[in-house]
Amino acid sequence: MAKKNSNAAGIVLLAKQSGLTSYSSLNAVKKALGTSKVGHTGTLDSFAQGLLVVCVGNLTRLSSHITAFNKTYEAVIEFGKETDTLDPTGEVVRTAELPELQALLKAVEKHKGAIEQVPPAFSALHVDGKRASDLVRDGHNVELEKRLVFIMASRICELKFDDGTNISFKESPSDEFEKIDFNEYSDILCKKVHYARIRFEVSKGTYIRSLARDIGQACGSAAFLDGLLRTRISCFDLKDAAGIDLLKPFTIDSVLLNLNSIPKGENFDYIVEEVKNKIQTMTSEIAEQCGLPAVCLNSSNEIDFYNGRPLKQKMFTPIYPDKEFIDSDGNSVRREKAFFADNKYSVFLENLTFAGVIHFEKQHISYDYVIPRGVKQ
Repeated sequence: MAKKNSNAAGIVLLAKQSGLTSYSSLNAVKKALGTSKVGHTGTLDSFAQGLLVVCVGNLTRLSSHITAFNKTYEAVIEFGKETDTLDPTGEVVRTAELPELQALLKAVEKHKGAIEQVPPAFSALHVDGKRASDLVRDGHNVELEKRLVFIMASRICELKFDDGTNISFKESPSDEFEKIDFNEYSDILCKKVHYARIRFEVSKGTYIRSLARDIGQACGSAAFLDGLLRTRISCFDLKDAAGIDLLKPFTIDSVLLNLNSIPKGENFDYIVEEVKNKIQTMTSEIAEQCGLPAVCLNSSNEIDFYNGRPLKQKMFTPIYPDKEFIDSDGNSVRREKAFFADNKYSVFLENLTFAGVIHFEKQHISYDYVIPRGVKQ
C-alpha cells in the first residue's frame, strides 16, 4: 500500500471511526503519504471514536512527548450494569439499582483532582511480559495495581432517565467545563439515571472505562462505557482532524442506536484526500506543547549542525525568551537568552523549519536527532 522510501514528515490529526482499531485506522495515512513510517500517540479502543494524533516519518520520534499530553473525552456511561471489559463488547458480571441524579453528581465531583485508579483487566498493560487482556482471556486472574491519575475537569452534558426522558445542558462557548447550577434542576435530583454523557479532561494513563466503573460504584450502582469520543489532546482538536465530517453527532441516543451495528470504517478514499490536505508541519508552538522549548539555530551554524559537529551554546537563541517552561525535573524555569536548564530542546532554522532535537545536560549539548535536509515538511 505505501512506499517505504517516502521522505514525508509531519503530524496528521485523524478522526478515528467506531469499529476500527487504531492501527487499522492508520492505513489511510499510509496510503495518502506513501509511507509506512507512521505512529499514533495514544490508542483508542475499537468501539471508541475521535482524535488520533499521528506522527509521520522522522516525526515519529515525537510520539512519546505527545502521548504525555492531557486528553479530553466525552463518555456515554450506562448505569445498572457492569461488564467484564467495562465497555459494550463485554459480558455483564454485575447488576445494581440505577442511581439517583443527586448521588451521581456527588460521585462525579468526588472523582476530581488526584485519584488512585485500578486499570481494566482487559487492557494492553503488561503483566510478567504478557498483555493483561491476553492473560484474562486465557483464564488467568489478573489484578493490576492502583495508579495515580489526575482528573482536571468534568462536566455532565446530557442525561437519560429510567422513564426514557432526556435532558441536555447548554454549554458556554467560552468554557466547555463551566459548572452547572443544579439548583435550577431540583425537580430531577431524585430521578433515576440510566445513561449519562460526561466530558472529562484527564492526565496521561487515565482509563475512562475505569472511571466509569468507579463513578458507578461511588453512587451505589454499577456502570460501564457504551461510547467514547476523544475530542482533544492538548493543543490538538478533533474539529481540525481529517475525516471529522464522517463522525456522527455524539449523543446518548446516537451511541445506543449504533451499539448493535457499529460501522466498519467507510469512505476510505475520502479520508486519504483529507489527510493529504490536512497534514501539519512541526511548529515552534507545537514543540512547546510537547515540552520541547523551541530554539533558533543561527544561519551561520547550519552547516555545522547538519554535519554533526560539536554543538555550542552560542549557536542557539530561545524563540520565546520570556516564557517559563517545565524542565525535565518538573521545575518551572524562566527562559533567558541562553541555555539555563537540563532539558531537551526543539531546533528550528531561521525560516522556522523544524531541524531536530538537542539535549542540554550538565553544561554539555548533544544531538538527540536531526531531520535530514530535503525532508518534506
